[in-house]
Amino acid sequence: MIGAVVIGRNEGQRLISCLESLVKHIDHIVYVDSGSTDDSLLESKHRYVECLSLDLSFPFTAARARNEGANYLITKYPELQFIQFIDGDCEVQPDWISKAKFFLENNVAYAVVCGRRRERYPNNSMYNQLCDIEWNTPVGDALACGGDALIRIDAFKQVNGYRNNLIAGEEPEMCFRLRSGGWEIYRLDAEMTLHDAAITHFSQWWNRAKRAGYAYAGGYDLHGKSAEKFKRKQVFSIIIWTFIIPVIITLLSFQNYFLLCLFVIFPLQVLRLMFKEKSRLSSYKLAFFYALSNVVGKFPQLLGVMKFIANKTSGRKATLIEYK
Repeated sequence: MIGAVVIGRNEGQRLISCLESLVKHIDHIVYVDSGSTDDSLLESKHRYVECLSLDLSFPFTAARARNEGANYLITKYPELQFIQFIDGDCEVQPDWISKAKFFLENNVAYAVVCGRRRERYPNNSMYNQLCDIEWNTPVGDALACGGDALIRIDAFKQVNGYRNNLIAGEEPEMCFRLRSGGWEIYRLDAEMTLHDAAITHFSQWWNRAKRAGYAYAGGYDLHGKSAEKFKRKQVFSIIIWTFIIPVIITLLSFQNYFLLCLFVIFPLQVLRLMFKEKSRLSSYKLAFFYALSNVVGKFPQLLGVMKFIANKTSGRKATLIEYK
């Protein structure tokens, strides 16, 4: 009843761990490779996993890889009812497949179920810890899932899967279309996957935030005029904090340079968020860095928004914004 689509590029040992966590629970697994130069394809075949290599003449996106893997499984194994999507840098927890399958079988209104993704090495860097906080989404009805999720094939086919041309944010965008079609999304209180962000440098964190900004802008461009105003809040927040507020303060300072002190609004915002998040985080230190990343992260996000606008205006095709 369940097939699995694994996507990846040069994931090395992470991919091996991913596949070995799946072969114990799922018979039909396809690995979709996006131009790896390591032994990803060979290691997959050694584990009797079916493999697809994306055509190099078209831009790589995670959305395109997932769609090609899903279409392959749906065509070859028409009896399948669900697909577990998983990124190649993740490892599935032992009880996840059975719990997720049980939920979808007993809740026919739901198209997607996801669980708790955790960072494998949260203590390797503050950036990894920030990712682990990001993955800790509220349990219950949800607006979207991440890259790891069990999806009902009938619902997936109804919306024609992911949008191939989105370089980021393809999961929330597909979930928006699913919800618009009457389906629901659920976050189980269950361990789902271990993820290895492997972010140890500021430049990686910066590029990841830039990609998020690009994704927000892309989602807003597609569905911002809907009743839900999809991703409008995120895009407006980026523009207000990184452009409108600094420009207003700078212009005012031409009249009186003491007004430059109004830039204190940024550290005050960090403190506000720190005290707000302390109740759910383990320490003030972690709450501080989480708040700081939210405020500072809007600046690379603005670059992502600007990159989207430039691409759309000029008609250029988007290229991946990678951080690994």
